[in-house]
Amino acid sequence: MAKVLIITGYGVNCEAESSHAWKLVGAKPTLVHINDLISNPNQILNYDIMMFIGGFSYGDHMSSGHVFAQRIKLNMHETLQKYIDNGKLIFGICNGFQVMTKIGILPGLNNEYFQQKVSLIHNDCGYFQNYWVNIKINSESPCIFTKDLDYIPLPIRHGEGKLFTLDDNIINQIEKLNCAAVRYANPDGSIASAFPNNPNGSVNSIAGLCDPSGRIFGMMPHPEAYLFPENHPTWDFDIKNNDLPKYGLGILFFDNAVKHINS
Repeated sequence: MAKVLIITGYGVNCEAESSHAWKLVGAKPTLVHINDLISNPNQILNYDIMMFIGGFSYGDHMSSGHVFAQRIKLNMHETLQKYIDNGKLIFGICNGFQVMTKIGILPGLNNEYFQQKVSLIHNDCGYFQNYWVNIKINSESPCIFTKDLDYIPLPIRHGEGKLFTLDDNIINQIEKLNCAAVRYANPDGSIASAFPNNPNGSVNSIAGLCDPSGRIFGMMPHPEAYLFPENHPTWDFDIKNNDLPKYGLGILFFDNAVKHINS
């Protein structure tokens, strides 16, 4: 059984639905507070998958995910590098994705996992966005979490979701290596270049990144918030048409990770 570490504490708030997602796909999740993790970093080596969840860690002080990331980076650098070198998986959603970019483990180009190369900054519209978007999966991406997926609707809840870098070479490498695993899409499946289908103005409409190995993945939309069809805003129409599946499409990201561990 795949063992999953879910890091909690200080403003992150998606542990319940994230834990349930892993249980639904046959994994064993364990919630560990960041303070307990820092006091014993080596415990992460006992897990197959590590998850940075959504929320508003440390009240988004200084910028979203910054303080949480610095605590991990300053106290767990060596152990986290060992975890990555051991071929384990890491998944981050929303604030978790923000944390991962600020640690530097995403995009993880050239095996540099502790040098920040991109960030997630304030939405172009200037305010928090909370609605459903569509994402298109990059079929050429090495991302383990998105394997065999195509087009999925998911909710967003963020004020700082615009993927950004000052270095065009970084974006070029991301694109060349197909590390842009998911992009915001229009209802017809084409890539969304404008608001509101691209809700934050993210460069190249990028909604999520993986590292070149495909084992480390972060995204702004919330798959853990679409575990059941009733989570989707049109579920009542679907049930009238007898077209309600057992699970929501968000569960597929978690299922892919567990299948990889069990393979």
